[in-house]
Amino acid sequence: MVNPPILGTVVGTPTAAPEQTGPAPTANIIASMLQAAPKTSDLIFSPGRAPQVELHGQLMQLKIKGVGVLSAEDTARIAADLIGRNSFAVEKLKEEGSCDISYSVAKLSRFRVNIFTQRGSCAIVMRVIPSNVPDFKTLHLPEQLGEAAQVRPGIVLVTGPTGSGKSSTLAAFVNKINEEKACHVITIEDPIEFLHAHKRATIHQRELYSDTPSFALALRAALRQAPKLILVGEMRDKETIEVALEAAETGHMVYSTLHTIDASKTIERIVGVFPSSDQPAIRGRLAKSFRYIISQRLIPKPDGTGRVAVFEILKSTLRTREYVQKGETEGKSLLDAMRDGAGDGMQCFDIEIEKLIRSKVLDIDTGMAYATNEGNLRLLLADMADGQQDGIPSGSSSSAQKTAASVMEEMIER
Repeated sequence: MVNPPILGTVVGTPTAAPEQTGPAPTANIIASMLQAAPKTSDLIFSPGRAPQVELHGQLMQLKIKGVGVLSAEDTARIAADLIGRNSFAVEKLKEEGSCDISYSVAKLSRFRVNIFTQRGSCAIVMRVIPSNVPDFKTLHLPEQLGEAAQVRPGIVLVTGPTGSGKSSTLAAFVNKINEEKACHVITIEDPIEFLHAHKRATIHQRELYSDTPSFALALRAALRQAPKLILVGEMRDKETIEVALEAAETGHMVYSTLHTIDASKTIERIVGVFPSSDQPAIRGRLAKSFRYIISQRLIPKPDGTGRVAVFEILKSTLRTREYVQKGETEGKSLLDAMRDGAGDGMQCFDIEIEKLIRSKVLDIDTGMAYATNEGNLRLLLADMADGQQDGIPSGSSSSAQKTAASVMEEMIER
């Protein structure tokens, strides 16, 4: 088994005698991890490993004074510290084997935490939540998405695999509305991630299990709380999707997320949760209600210094509404509509990846690995391939695409 590399010593060395007589406090361990890796996206505690951080998609183990390789008792203690008195989380961990909570270290950072059992012990993944609410500029969101932040009835969906930045994009939308519109906003999250202060808007944030037992119940209650915008952290089930459609049809704007890899798969996922007898009606309702479907992928840069966000944008037009309602056929697909819809502010993954390859932000093999259709992207880059002896290696890029696709599917399943 290959161990993740050691990032470096945080305080002292593993051989130095610890000063404390008992285990290091959980908050101190977390602070040391963030001190060693200030740009980390995730902290991971796993039995048999030293504490780990994820930097640019790669795991690194840390050396922390007084903390070596974690035992099952260590991770159980850390999990108990993180859960505290949250009885809902305790019951869910006991009954379902995992739970989601939020956690904060004063003056340092907030975290979205998932605690789960594996091989009879606890493991923990903590997603670092930036202290500042992101905006369009810091996330480099496409300018045309400003229209998706206009408060009007309908549904805006942000989709992508786990860790692709969906929550950050939604937070940027809410922040823009908060700065520009004097309206009532309700968010329903599991758990609450970004904390929105009242600006022009009045924002109420509800957390699953501590403020409400389910997304569907909170969403139905929100219909009686006079909001203009309702943010639902995730459309997880048939009931939540039904109430979200009802909310959009009764004059509310609804933001939500789905773990799907592109716009077409998003429509299939929503329609697919309903019985086949109900699907034509759901297609019709969805065609009338959706405003935007924004899919995103984070692609690693060739130099390993980070990742670049690539966006696919499907906008509600006469053509796309028809394809959603009647279903896609040969020559009448949502992908075709996005390719032809640049004038309406639409874009698709492969053309955006082509632009990044031509501007040398991405290399060819990486771009191919994350393409929706490798063959189409190869044709778009044919002129570059002609100028290179081995410009687009068919075998290696195909293998890379399969690897990347399998990784995205695994992330979505999680």
